[in-house]
Amino acid sequence: MTTPPSGLRERKKQATREALREAALRLAVERGPDRVRVEDIADAAGVSPRTYNNYFASREQAIVSAVTADREARVAAAVAARPAGVRLADAVTEAVVEQYTHTGDHEHEVLLLITTRTALRDAFLGATAAIEPPLTAVIAERLQDTGAHAARVLAASVAAAVRIALEGWLKPPVSAEAAEGPAAGLVVPSGSLPDQLRDTLAPLAPAFDAAERRVRP
Repeated sequence: MTTPPSGLRERKKQATREALREAALRLAVERGPDRVRVEDIADAAGVSPRTYNNYFASREQAIVSAVTADREARVAAAVAARPAGVRLADAVTEAVVEQYTHTGDHEHEVLLLITTRTALRDAFLGATAAIEPPLTAVIAERLQDTGAHAARVLAASVAAAVRIALEGWLKPPVSAEAAEGPAAGLVVPSGSLPDQLRDTLAPLAPAFDAAERRVRP
């Protein structure tokens, strides 16, 4: 059997991932997330449940991926695209704000779902960890950090700051936290997400500045 070229193989994998994302979101909107099984998503995407498990660990992860898809790579790309003279702390902050406040094709649908489902909200918040690897690479290049230790710490800190901002934005009201039944997981996005992102990232600026000073001639 001839092994497909790596480029073709990657395109096929990406197409499968996108088909699973689309199927997961469509079924969740049509039936409600609690009535969607992994087997249903796999069948709708034309793959086996085993193949599904190669891409997503849960149905919630697949549903949320419809809006968070490739966001981590876009954040890193946005930082890399900033001119070298731009302060790194500013480049990272603006890239994060830009990508996390961009309204994608499915963002409204996903937000409607995650504001009423705790498991979906947890998956949405957990997706922030994916920022770390690509952002580490970009920061390491900017800082000429061959060991990548400083870059990784900074990138991990950014991921944590983003999660904290999103948690504040999607925090359930006290009455909802104490409720039982359908209202138990209810949240209403509150405040300005760009402002909350900037507020949580601001304490990292001195660390970014210090790291940049170490590589200046």
